[in-house]
Amino acid sequence: MPYPIFPVFRQDETKYVLRSSPVSSDTGGVVLDRLGRPLRDLRISVTDRCNFRCVYCMPKQVFGRNFRFIPHSDMLSFEEITRLARLFVSMGVEKIRLTGGEPLLRRHVERLVGQLAGLKTPGGRPVDVTLTTNGSLLARKARTLFDAGLRRITVSLDALDDTVFMKMNDVGFRVADVLNGIEAALSAGFSPVKVNMVVKKGMNENQVLPLARYFRNTSVIVRFIEYMDVGTTNDWTDRKIVPARELLRMIDDEMPLEPLEKHYRGETAGRWRYRDGGGEIGVIASVTQAFCRDCTRLRLSTEGKLYKCLFATEGFDLRRLLRGGFSDGEIARAAISCWQRRDDRYSELRGNASAGRGRKIEMSYIGG
Repeated sequence: MPYPIFPVFRQDETKYVLRSSPVSSDTGGVVLDRLGRPLRDLRISVTDRCNFRCVYCMPKQVFGRNFRFIPHSDMLSFEEITRLARLFVSMGVEKIRLTGGEPLLRRHVERLVGQLAGLKTPGGRPVDVTLTTNGSLLARKARTLFDAGLRRITVSLDALDDTVFMKMNDVGFRVADVLNGIEAALSAGFSPVKVNMVVKKGMNENQVLPLARYFRNTSVIVRFIEYMDVGTTNDWTDRKIVPARELLRMIDDEMPLEPLEKHYRGETAGRWRYRDGGGEIGVIASVTQAFCRDCTRLRLSTEGKLYKCLFATEGFDLRRLLRGGFSDGEIARAAISCWQRRDDRYSELRGNASAGRGRKIEMSYIGG
């Protein structure tokens, strides 16, 4: 299979973004996009590789033995990532999520965690650094990640039944090993630990209640996610969605729920708690209840391209600036301009002819 080609902004746009003004004085120093959304969250993909072949993300028929992943020399180094992260924090980013692929496959990723955990906002607060993992390597990595400064972690787990789980990850990986990773994270001191379950109709919706029951009355927060049309290789159709309202009904019928307020603007999950005090769950309804109007997230790919939406079709090449001798100020102005020109709201427009144009970036490349 040929090396995957991902489109970028036209080269002549670099001069434009480098000359653009930084933050407008009439916004109080906050970087706003065209829809008035502030920049608060940065998601960094540290590798495009993964040891799972989940059917909704990296189907084996596409990401097979002959698939050509990004060469190590093309990936951003930890020092390059930290340099960019520092600039984004100066622009208003308060939360950084490390993702992938499977981020724990990146060698010595705890070194990067340590560098990022030392960043401070302009107001002097520590940056909130977190990581999403499939859990396969977490049992052996949890303590070193915590010691490096990571305090929050999210683990993907799509079923408690081994047969269903192995069908979804498509590499024969067992549930017990992921559960061991979650226990190791709790023992290391991570709080909160969140579990993400992508629900695909006809495959694992019968695992919603078992997963809710298993983590009820624990400190673990399970978040149920509607199956999304990320990328172009997962054979998505809206007929395979289990809507959030149905997920909530399934759980509420057995374990009554009540809604909670969101922690902050732009939080992806709707929050619910068990009425008897048995804990909290979340539901991420990107398809049926789009939350684009509050999206504060920017995404940095493994090789340094900047994407303004999970469903983007093009990105801006920051690595070219990093390795081309541009100053921090020039790179920051380019990034600010990208955000200020942002008007992405794919989920709100889903189904419109204009929303589906172009080849969407794969989740394994840009991170979830």
